[in-house]
Amino acid sequence: MANIGEAGQAVVEFLKRTLNIEDVKVIKATKVDDGWETEAEVYEESSFLKSVGLPTKVQDRNIYAVKLSDSLEVESYERQGHPVLTE
Repeated sequence: MANIGEAGQAVVEFLKRTLNIEDVKVIKATKVDDGWETEAEVYEESSFLKSVGLPTKVQDRNIYAVKLSDSLEVESYERQGHPVLTE
C-alpha cells in the first residue's frame, strides 16, 4: 500500500505530464477506502486570454482534483471551480 508521499508524487508527475506544466503543488491528500483523493494547485497560461489571441504573462491559478487507486493509478481528474488570474 502506498503512503501519502508516494500518492503526492504520483499526482505531481501525472499533472506535469498531462498538462505540460513545470510546477505542481499538492495541497490536499486524503486516504479513502479504495485509494486516494487529492487536490493540486497549478499555474497555467490564461485560457481566456489565449482564446482571444492576446499575448500576456497572466496565468490562471487552477485547482485539480485527482483520484488515485490503491496502486497509485489515476482513476480520474478534473479542474475545480473557476480560475484565479495572477501575474
